[in-house]
Amino acid sequence: MATKVNFSYAFQPIVDVDNKVPYYYEALIRGLNNEPPTNVFAQISRVSFADFDQEARERAIKLAVQLGLKYDLSLNFLPSSLSAGNYLDRTIAALKENDFKTNQLIIEITESEIIHHHHDFLYGINKCRSQGIKIAIDDFGAGYSGLNLLVNCQPDIIKLDIQLIRKIDSHGPKQAVVRAILEVCTELGIDVIAEGVETLPEYNWLKQQGIYLFQGYLFAKPGFECLPSVSYPET
Repeated sequence: MATKVNFSYAFQPIVDVDNKVPYYYEALIRGLNNEPPTNVFAQISRVSFADFDQEARERAIKLAVQLGLKYDLSLNFLPSSLSAGNYLDRTIAALKENDFKTNQLIIEITESEIIHHHHDFLYGINKCRSQGIKIAIDDFGAGYSGLNLLVNCQPDIIKLDIQLIRKIDSHGPKQAVVRAILEVCTELGIDVIAEGVETLPEYNWLKQQGIYLFQGYLFAKPGFECLPSVSYPET
């Protein structure tokens, strides 16, 4: 059932700088005139949020297909939506209705949400993997679950929290943490994305550590109702 909330989407690429191609595009909710997501969420009552959450995903899939997206698509999911009701089933149905393959979908969940809904998250992982859907942990490093979360859940992708990335080229403690994360992810076969990268010094340091997947204004700003082109930095 439609929630009568006015919204649309912007899309931002995650880029593979080694091959100079998009890895996938993330759908970012916006108002009808590209207003920030807070303006959209202010229209939603607590009772209807779960229905809105699902409606938003269905709209993102439809718009991505209309824009001719040929790469993978990432959508944000609440851990509880992976196991409660039929939200995941409805998302899969929306993919099929729009001729978008399930193995092209990436579900992003923030680290803090996983901590509070750990059982739901583990249940959802198994259900997603049975459909070929990939799992990404967003804002990794912002919470306190740390490397233990990687061992227990083994997601396909993690996105390093922006606070870890900011000025990392000159911050020794951040560098040590990121190196430790990279070592574990390499052993477990988990892709690592550096998000929120805005400066060449940040990019150069991260690239030197072996990171090749990036998201941030240095490469492309979110494109409102479009798939923005990508700029690759000169090094």
